[in-house]
Order: sequence, then C-alpha cells, then structure tokens
Amino acid sequence: MKKNHLVLLCVLLISSFVKGQTIAEVIQQMDLDSLQLTLREFTGEQPTIINGNEVAIANRVHSNNELAADYLYQKLDRLDNITVSNQLIDGEAGRRNIIGTQLGKTNPDNIYIICAHYDSVAGYCADDNASGTATVLEIARILSTQCLDNTIVYALWDEEEIGLKGAQYYANQAAANNDNILGVLNIDMMGYDGNNDNNFDIDVRDVANSLTMKDDIISILNTPEYGFTLTVNVVNPGTSSSDHSKFWNKDYSAVLVGESWETNDETPFYHSSNDRYSTLNFPYYHELSKLIMGYMVTKAGLINIDNTVSQNANTLTANQNGASYQWVNYATNTNIAGATNQSYTPIINGNYVVEISSGACVERSMPITVTSLGMETFSDSDILLYPNPVKTNLMVEIPASSDAVVLELYDITGKKILDKTSSGTKTVLDLSALSNGVYFLKIRTNNKYKISKIVKD
Repeated sequence: MKKNHLVLLCVLLISSFVKGQTIAEVIQQMDLDSLQLTLREFTGEQPTIINGNEVAIANRVHSNNELAADYLYQKLDRLDNITVSNQLIDGEAGRRNIIGTQLGKTNPDNIYIICAHYDSVAGYCADDNASGTATVLEIARILSTQCLDNTIVYALWDEEEIGLKGAQYYANQAAANNDNILGVLNIDMMGYDGNNDNNFDIDVRDVANSLTMKDDIISILNTPEYGFTLTVNVVNPGTSSSDHSKFWNKDYSAVLVGESWETNDETPFYHSSNDRYSTLNFPYYHELSKLIMGYMVTKAGLINIDNTVSQNANTLTANQNGASYQWVNYATNTNIAGATNQSYTPIINGNYVVEISSGACVERSMPITVTSLGMETFSDSDILLYPNPVKTNLMVEIPASSDAVVLELYDITGKKILDKTSSGTKTVLDLSALSNGVYFLKIRTNNKYKISKIVKD
C-alpha cells in the first residue's frame, strides 16, 4: 500500500457504480470538476497546498517555475502504481521534466506517452498549456487505479516555450536507450473554442506509425458507444512547433491534439496574461479530454479486474470473483484484521476500501462511506418518488416525521450533486439541469434511510 491519503467522501449506493471496467465507463470518469480545480490551482487563480504550505503559483515562466514543478510532482506522487521522477534537463538543477511511469503488467517494454508542456511565457496561461497539463494529471489519476497491459508514461515537459528543450532531452535519452515507445500523444492548447463548433486538430506526419495513431484516434471519435460530438481536422504535414516533433526527429510515432488552429479558432489571448481560466470553453475542453482518455485507455489495455463493490444494507461485497481480498480502513489506511473475505460488514460507520489481488495485479476500490449503521430502512411503501423516469421535477413524498429529512443525490461515479434538507412531507427536486442517465437518491432521517435509483430522461 502507498501513502496516507486525505479521506475522500465517496458514497457507493445500491450497485457497483464507483469504477467502470469498460473503456466507455473509464472515459466517463474524466471529471470536469477535477479538471477545473487543477486549472485554477495551476494557473494561480486560487491557492493550493504545496510541500505543506498554502501558496499560489504566480507564473510558470521557465526561469521561475520550480513551484509549478513541485505541484506536478506532488500530484503524481500521491497516486498508486505510479513512480515519479524529476528528469533534469542536461543534468541541470532548476530545469526539469516531471515523469510519472505506470509499468504494464503484461508488456512493460511497450510504452505509450501522454504529455504536455507545463512552462509558460506569462502569468496564468490557462490554455497554453495548463489545459493540457491538467488533462495529463486527470488521466493519470484515473488510470493509476487500474492494472494495465502496457506501460504508460505521464510526461510534463519544461522549457517548451524556449525551444522544446524538455521534450528534446527526453527523446534523445529514449533513443539512446532504445526505448520501445509505440506512441506519443502530445497535448498543447485544448481549451478554446470561440465559435462552439467543436472542431479540433490532429497534427501528424508520415513518421513511423504516426498516421496509424491518427486513424486510431479517429476510430475512437467515431465509436457510437462513446457518444463524442467533436469534429476532427487532420493537419498533414502537421506543425513541428510543439514537443511531439522531437519524437518525430527520433523516428517515434507521435501526434499533436489540440484546439483548431486549422480553422483559425485558436485563443486570441495566446502568449499573454489574458489567457485566463474564464476564457476557456469547458464543455468543449471536457469532451476533448475524454477523447484523449479514450485513446490512452485503449492503448494501455485494461486487465480484467473488477474493482467495483456492491452494497446490500450494510454489507459490502467485492464484485470480482476468485481473487484475494483485504478490506481497509480508508481513514487510517490500515488493514482490518481478519477482513479477507469477498464480503465485509463494518461494525462502525466510516470509510472503507477493498484491495483485490489477482495474479500480478492489485487494484483498490474507490472509498465507500458507511453512515447507516444502527438505522432502520424505510419500506418501499413509506416513500413515493414520481415520476421516475423524470424529465424535470421529481416529487418526493415521505411519512410525517418530527425529524428533518436529508435528500442527497449522487451520480453513477459516487459524486454528490445535490444535498437538500426538508421539513415537510412533500419535496420537489428540480432535476432539469442534469444530464440524462442514472442517479441515486439517498433519503435519511435521524433513524431511518432509503436509497432509490432515479432515471433522468
């Protein structure tokens, strides 16, 4: 087990929806709130904690970006299954790439790189290139919970703005070591869509298998199951003015993915301190980040371990059969003595995870918060929910009670999206702004609770 983490409050309701095992489900785990928080912190729009101190990242200009590099190292180092290193460019302190490596379990020598440069030319620089940096970190956060066939390198380059020096140093070292790099996906400016047409560019050249990389991304884009609404522009020959070109120079397969300079829809705030968080198109940015995740998780190769958990009353059950199990107190990061069966019934309220071992793979579930010990459940006849499926307003009717009633709505990732306290017997929940899909409503008083599945049409 790795380090103590801060307790994450993540509720698992009724069925296994915390972690997906299919590519489509992993794509949907790309969380816009998480991306936005990273963007605000990394651009200095809000303070963050680095090395135990509350600080603001004032800028990321190459001569003064040590704080930014520390932030990236810290974010990757908190994740399981990733080894992080400072790669000093030409061996010089203060010039460093931040490299996270997640070794493949089946083919560790098969390497795919997802990368972005983190340095800037001015303050803020949200699009160029905090947008790409945040996406690399979010992909690392999600894939670090999975066992993968192939090795993924999460690379964040320094000194792109003064000659692509960070990527050049890495590519030179990789070529000298004869590293088996099968694909490099470089992200550089992916958050601006001024005309809302959802266009993006893939810059490519006929080097190694780069054209095949481009085709694979387009195949994912066009997979109906994934539901993408983006429009691709293939630029061939693509620009050499970003980090991917240093891999072309070493005959490695590489592409650049980003906003549509090809249709003249690049940010008008390029290379200025007006390139702010507020100028980004977040629905577009989220969609493009999910497409990039789709390519990376496809190439990574998910090993088929189901790390989801089902909950029946207060009993937690790992959905993976035929494995070894260890239940863990998430708050203290300590194993629970004797809790090595597929199912576990906590004796106190708290946060729990299960560690599942199968062959060479070890995966953890997401944290599960148990809060209902000692509580009775409402019967089906006690509570009325209608209409369900619902388009706009959901009516919740509950028995008369002297206790306040707390209504908590969660999406399928376990993220709480609504929290309301009611003192009446009838409550209306406005769900009109929610996306279509499955949600879970937890209704609780001081001594009773019930969890119901809600379908939003």
